[in-house]
Amino acid sequence: MKALCWNGTNDLRVERVPDPVLVNPHDVIVKVALSSVCGSDLHLIDGYVPTMRPGDIIGHEFLGEIVEKGPEVRYLNRGDRVITVSIIGCGHCGHCRHGESSLCDNSNPNPDYARTAYGHCGAGIFGYSHAFGGYAGSHADYIRVPYADFNAFRVPEGVSDEKAVFVSDAVPTGYMAADMAGIKPGDMVAVWGCGGVGQMAIRSAYLLGAERVIGIDRYPDRLRAAQMKVGAETLDYSRVDVFDALQAMTGGRGPDVCIDAVGMEADSASNAVEDLYDRAKQAVGLQTDRPAVLRQMIESCRKAGTLSIVGVYGGVIDKFPMGAAMNKGLTFRMGQQNGQRYAGRLFEHIRNGDLDPSYLMTHRLPLDDGPQAYRMFKEKADDCMRVVFAPQG
Repeated sequence: MKALCWNGTNDLRVERVPDPVLVNPHDVIVKVALSSVCGSDLHLIDGYVPTMRPGDIIGHEFLGEIVEKGPEVRYLNRGDRVITVSIIGCGHCGHCRHGESSLCDNSNPNPDYARTAYGHCGAGIFGYSHAFGGYAGSHADYIRVPYADFNAFRVPEGVSDEKAVFVSDAVPTGYMAADMAGIKPGDMVAVWGCGGVGQMAIRSAYLLGAERVIGIDRYPDRLRAAQMKVGAETLDYSRVDVFDALQAMTGGRGPDVCIDAVGMEADSASNAVEDLYDRAKQAVGLQTDRPAVLRQMIESCRKAGTLSIVGVYGGVIDKFPMGAAMNKGLTFRMGQQNGQRYAGRLFEHIRNGDLDPSYLMTHRLPLDDGPQAYRMFKEKADDCMRVVFAPQG
């Protein structure tokens, strides 16, 4: 089959690779219809995740048709149109049973990498390096889905592929960011990053009762989408001081909730010295992540407010203002998305007309255009929010 493979930093190639096969009786094989790029893929492409190997297939947000299933798959059938949650749970361990599938004890067959780095091992992730299980990704004609009864969800009738595909990752990630922040009616929420996850966090904050949501970015097309599609007020962080602007908008109090939808490669365009410092430390390996957004959130959030972090971080950071966080009494909530917990609820929102993520798909391209598509996505060219590949044409 054809697949988009990582072969080194900023080196993606479309290659011929063996078709996937059933490995476990709980597996299914999915014929991929749509597979989306994601901002967290850029961390792989840029070389910030050290356990990638040449030939690894990337991609983790996808929709397709089940074409083969193992003998112990009970609730799914050949021909079913499904999305699969990007982060893999087993469905049986304590974390999965409690809705914390991103912390699954069993789905990562390579636990030593994560234990060495983090102390404990979390779940496997499709197409996201050998530290997260070494699973083949979705930018391919076919993909193997383990623990299929727990991880794959039938798409309801009347929900288009273009709306459904993002329930695999972007929608539940944004929804979880809002949900775990404990948003209450009347709250003011600030969201850093107006890419796909940030857009969904904005909409989800409103669904959970927020009175005002402010989207923070510097790309005009993303700020326009945040305004026009999900109703956010917006700030261009390259033109204003974010702290001063948020204080002015909240009467000097600060937002009740701050959401990080950016992660380890954050920019600090409003503070050139800070940005240079972070990039220099990252370049020589003295820190792995750039925490500009985290610093801004800690500074800007109201006293006793909540920080919700779904942007991906991989290792260690420097100049973290722990004193401010502690003395302001801030609450931190964070983690990879637990999409299995939210998929059914999100499909209901889509069917009821409360949520339409289809506008995230600004470009639909064949898999052969994968390397060029990721360059366009990375450079934010041609108002690219998300490229979605259609491997079958």
